[in-house]
Amino acid sequence: MLNLIKSQITSHKIQLLKNTRIFGCRNLTSESNLKTESNVAIFWDLDNKPPKSFPPYDAATKLKLAAHRFGFVKYMIAYANHHAFSYVPPSIRAQRRNTRASNELEAMGVIKPDEPYVCRVCGRRFYSNERRINHFKQIHEREQTKRLNKIESARGKKRVDMVAKYSMKMDKYKYAAKDILIPKVGYGLADELKRAGFWVRMVSDKPQAADVALRNQMVDMMDRRTVDCLVLVSDDSDFVEVLKEAKLRCLKTVVVGDCNEGALKRTADAAFSWQEIMMGKAKKEAVSVVGKWKDRNVLQRLEWNYDPGTEKKLYCDEIDGEKSDLELFSSDESGSLLEEEENDGQWWELEK
Repeated sequence: MLNLIKSQITSHKIQLLKNTRIFGCRNLTSESNLKTESNVAIFWDLDNKPPKSFPPYDAATKLKLAAHRFGFVKYMIAYANHHAFSYVPPSIRAQRRNTRASNELEAMGVIKPDEPYVCRVCGRRFYSNERRINHFKQIHEREQTKRLNKIESARGKKRVDMVAKYSMKMDKYKYAAKDILIPKVGYGLADELKRAGFWVRMVSDKPQAADVALRNQMVDMMDRRTVDCLVLVSDDSDFVEVLKEAKLRCLKTVVVGDCNEGALKRTADAAFSWQEIMMGKAKKEAVSVVGKWKDRNVLQRLEWNYDPGTEKKLYCDEIDGEKSDLELFSSDESGSLLEEEENDGQWWELEK
C-alpha cells in the first residue's frame, strides 16, 4: 500500500515538473518574441507631402498599417506650418462646389434625394440637406458651445468630472459635424490626423521651420535609442543626412514619397509610394523587406573582419605563451639531467 502511494506521488511530481517546463518555455518564447519586436516611429513632413489625393484619415490609417509590418508603431508625429493646415486641395474644392449646387437645386424643388438626410446626433430625418444643416447649427452647435463654456468656467475636480460627463456627446458631435459643416480654415487636416492617432504640431511660418523641427525630433529619438526603425513621409532631400546618420547607428529607414528617383529613396533601406500605401501593396512587400533585413543581420554576424591591432595582439600573446612553455620545459629538463649526473657519478665510469 505504501509503495502504491509513493508511486502516485512521484508520478504527480513528474507531471508538475513537465507542466512547469512547458509553461516556462512558452513564457520564454513569448518574452523573446516581445523583445525581438522593434519599435517604429513615423515622421510626416506635411509641408512637403500632405495627403492631397486621399482623405487624411484614410491615408493616416493605411500608413500606420503598413508601418506596423516593420514592428510596433510607437510614435506617429506630423509637423507643418499654418499654410499646410489652411490649404484646401482642388478635389475638396470641387466637392464643395457640387454640394453647394445640389443644395440650391434641392431648396428650389428641382431635384429630390433618393433617401432622406439623417442627423447623426439625434437621428432626425430631412428631405433637403439645407434643412439638416440649419437644424444642426441651431440645436447641436449651440449645445456644443454651451458644453465648452461650462468646461472652461469649471475648475479642479469639477472640471474633470464635467469633461468625463460630456466626452461621449462631444465626440459624437465632432464625427457628425465632419460631414455636415464646412471647416472655417482648411479642410480639417489636423483633426483627422489626430483622430487617426498622430501627434500633430504646428510650427512658425518661417522657411524650413517644419524640416528643422522634424530633424531635431528624429535626432533626439536616435540619441535616446527609443526606436529601431524610422519611417519618413517626405520627398525633401534635406533629410538625407539624417537618414545616413540613422543607418550609421544601425537603424532601419523607410521612405514614403512619390519621387521615384529622389535622393531619399536611394539612401533609405526601403521606399514606397503613396499609391502603394493606399492600395495595400506596401503592406505585403514589407514582409519580404523585413526578411531581407534579418538575412543581412545573420550574414553580418557570420562575416569575418580583419583588425590588424587585434590580430597582432593575439599573435604576440601566442608567441609569448610558446616561449614560456619552452623555457619551463628546458629548465625542468636540464635540472633533472644534472641531478641524475650527480647521483650516478661521472658518465665515463662503468656501473659495478
